[in-house]
Amino acid sequence: MAQIDAKPPKNELYDADFYEWTREQARLLRERRWTDLDLDNLVDEVAGVGGSEKREIRNRMEVLLAHLLKWQFQPGRRGPSWQKTIREQRRQLAAIVEDSPSLAGYVEKQAVERYLGATLGAADDTGMAVGLFPEQCPFTPEQVLDPDFFPEDRGIE
Repeated sequence: MAQIDAKPPKNELYDADFYEWTREQARLLRERRWTDLDLDNLVDEVAGVGGSEKREIRNRMEVLLAHLLKWQFQPGRRGPSWQKTIREQRRQLAAIVEDSPSLAGYVEKQAVERYLGATLGAADDTGMAVGLFPEQCPFTPEQVLDPDFFPEDRGIE
């Protein structure tokens, strides 16, 4: 009686069990079994890793900017959680750049490009009208990323 291989072929494994597929690809790479690799899916996954880093930067920057705006425009509502969120977003962004220095310029660029989304988020969180926030980001990229920078009060409650 012939033995039936319970593992699906490599392309099917990618769809059936992604985690197992990654383990299999890593094993094949370690063994340098180049012809057995699922190159089409492997290329897509490697390319996707960079995309996920960029998405994380965009999301974290938008949260950071929204909290800086809330800090500036609602000083009476400041609390430890806002400060913690600001510090955590900066810490995580710095960690991404430490792991991938080529993304440093992208992080700084997002300090400008995510501003509109941040004003919408800050407006939703505070109940303030979006038009009360400056049209352009009032912080430089250096200020946004500076662990010691917290904006001065604008005093709109």
